[in-house]
Amino acid sequence: MSKSLSLTPVETVACCSPLTKEPLSHEQAERIAPLVKALADPVRLRLLSIVASHADGEACVCDLNDAFDLSQPTISHHLKVLHEVGLLDREKRGVWVYYRVDAGALRDLGALLGGVVG
Repeated sequence: MSKSLSLTPVETVACCSPLTKEPLSHEQAERIAPLVKALADPVRLRLLSIVASHADGEACVCDLNDAFDLSQPTISHHLKVLHEVGLLDREKRGVWVYYRVDAGALRDLGALLGGVVG
């Protein structure tokens, strides 16, 4: 199996040229789709925004629950999705989990979409 088939969605985005340079291959699109799909949910998009704009660029899960009218398990599920696709890093400190945006992942996604003109 080639290395390109084992890349994460974030790694795939990082190695792709902007959409306007050349078409994505079927394999690249298959690997990038989970990243874009994760961001397509309004709760996850807000979570990412809240974490990114939080003091010091990280937020405790205890701070995130109050921003939504959702149960803690639902918020945890959305955070897990963002973490699994590589958009959020997490660190457990005592009983709390702290989340930080993976700036490189956002930069890579921006670079992929950055060549799109309206």
